[in-house]
Amino acid sequence: MSASRTERLLNLLIALLNTKYGLRRGELREKVYHDTTSSDVAFGRMFERDKGELRQFGFDVETVTDTGWGSDDPATTRYRIGKESNRLPDVSLTPEECTVLILAAQLWEHAALGSAAVDAVRKLQAAGGLVDAELPTGVQPRIRPAGQAFEDLVAAIHAQHPVRFSYLASSTGKEQERLVEPWGLGSRFGQWYLVGHDRGRGDKRFFRLSRLTSAVTVLEKESFAPPAGFNVRAELAALAELPVQNAVVDVEQGRLLGLRKRAQAVPEPALEPGALESGLQRPAAGTDRLTVPFRDAETLGEELASYGPRVTVISPPELEGAVRRRLTAAAAFAARPVPDVAFPAAGPAGRTRKRTSEDQLKRMLQLVPFLVHNQGLHISEVAARFGITRKALEDDLRILICSGLPEGYPDDLLDIQWDDDHVFITQALDLTRPVRFTVDEACALLTGLETLNGLPELAEGGALESVTLKLMAAAGEEGLKAAALSGPEVAPGNSAILETARAAIGSGAQLHLKYFSPQRDAVSERDVDPLRLYSLDNTWYLEAYCHSAKGLRNFRLDRIEALEPNGRPAAAAAKPADSFPVKLFTPNDDDTVVVVELAPRGTGLADDYYAERTAALPGGGMLAEIRFGSTDWLPMFVAQHGGMVRILQPGALADASRDWIAAALTQYKASSDRPID
Repeated sequence: MSASRTERLLNLLIALLNTKYGLRRGELREKVYHDTTSSDVAFGRMFERDKGELRQFGFDVETVTDTGWGSDDPATTRYRIGKESNRLPDVSLTPEECTVLILAAQLWEHAALGSAAVDAVRKLQAAGGLVDAELPTGVQPRIRPAGQAFEDLVAAIHAQHPVRFSYLASSTGKEQERLVEPWGLGSRFGQWYLVGHDRGRGDKRFFRLSRLTSAVTVLEKESFAPPAGFNVRAELAALAELPVQNAVVDVEQGRLLGLRKRAQAVPEPALEPGALESGLQRPAAGTDRLTVPFRDAETLGEELASYGPRVTVISPPELEGAVRRRLTAAAAFAARPVPDVAFPAAGPAGRTRKRTSEDQLKRMLQLVPFLVHNQGLHISEVAARFGITRKALEDDLRILICSGLPEGYPDDLLDIQWDDDHVFITQALDLTRPVRFTVDEACALLTGLETLNGLPELAEGGALESVTLKLMAAAGEEGLKAAALSGPEVAPGNSAILETARAAIGSGAQLHLKYFSPQRDAVSERDVDPLRLYSLDNTWYLEAYCHSAKGLRNFRLDRIEALEPNGRPAAAAAKPADSFPVKLFTPNDDDTVVVVELAPRGTGLADDYYAERTAALPGGGMLAEIRFGSTDWLPMFVAQHGGMVRILQPGALADASRDWIAAALTQYKASSDRPID
């Protein structure tokens, strides 16, 4: 959508909003489009496209026809937009409700639903429904959507388009192409699931997103109707958890302490003699044989693949296959021809989803009511509220002041002034109330509020229930579609550790902790000044100033082996990071800048690891430039994501990751060739 088209759509919207009886197509063509050259057919196609665009923004264009002779003549058909049906109803929230709502909006870390949550909050701000609220210490949960597939599936669910993807079936261990009508998407047992109708099998099926082996293709020319009253949370609640199994693995002696904490050693007598006769081999020299409990082979396989040559799966075969498949895919990706490494000018990394100036029009529709309710704000503050530069805001304002009713007289135009850097609006042309929530916006907020039910300190109060009811009423039919999306459980697994940290934050006490670092494969003891608690999905983190590292660090609560006050006060100079969501990785001057290539399925890793620059590649892949404080674990990172990422620069790190993966694959070949005693 070009800037001229943005302006045209805005003028069309204003014209249709400000007509009581409707405007004929000929009137719109002359006064809004100023079209005198195109054919009637070409203009008709343009007008229909524009009506579709306005519908996506939440404005339904009504068709008004006169009864009697000539009522079916397109030349006599009139068009208008109703004033009330398209507007967000008034929503008045208490400070307690605002706190809960902001927490719900902040759940979505990034990507499409994160943007939708921000847009929904801006609409409430523009309508004057939000008041200042203070976020509680230690209650800042987040949800990280499961990559690009998540975004594509959410879009297909809301638009009711079928999807196609390749899927690794757990029952057969084979990849198959699936054609699915996606009904809903939710989290269960720490995994994201798609629920839908499998056209090839003619029945409802559950699909684990981690088992998708290709990008999701949305069939935009086809449609479907989901079952009436569908609720993905109820569907997933009926899904039985997988039974516990035991994996047998050989682990390099003295390594992988985290895995060993969950494992048990296989006693030597268990290898004599019947086990050997059944085909079980003795452990290789320098390894220990362990049994590790697990429920899902793909989940454990992802972890074991990251350990490369330090672990070998002996049984069961499906787990060995899961590890080999990741390692083989990583090796194949690493062996592909290297693309030219070229980035645009330095700046924040962009999303791979298509962005057009429709974002600008959406922002302007939020900007007008916001200015009406916040007269006289400094232009820099307005730009900061909308997350854009001053130049971008001034570009928006210049388009707005040139927009208005068809006649274009001074009183028919939007009147906005910012000569003294304070922005005032005196003529809003019936754009004073925000447009109603879109499906994405309603889902982002309502799913977030439902997820917060897992936090006792919020669920016990009345604010969570009351704000949910108010937003359901405001969202209308779009709010009912939120039942197609369900977030993960966010309650902490170790409430005692969390409460100790939370109490220390409140009292300003310093803490002593014992912490296991899987990257270093070691346990360390540290004194820290606790600053903030937050979660990512169902994993909780403590942000603290670490006196050993002399900087901010983020500690996973499930890796803290011991935590207690050390009797000293926290340093007053220690401050949390400026922004929220918190970055899991704190940049330092001595970080290594690494250039990686991401396959289409792995482009979400650019957001997860805060890429500083990105560049799109043909076929949907991406180059990303990322800072890493420690590079020793990068071969593990590449192996874990099996074919979704490879290192391009520095060359030494690229070689190290290839060698790591090759050694792991060679070890599997060696284990299969090793003779049985």
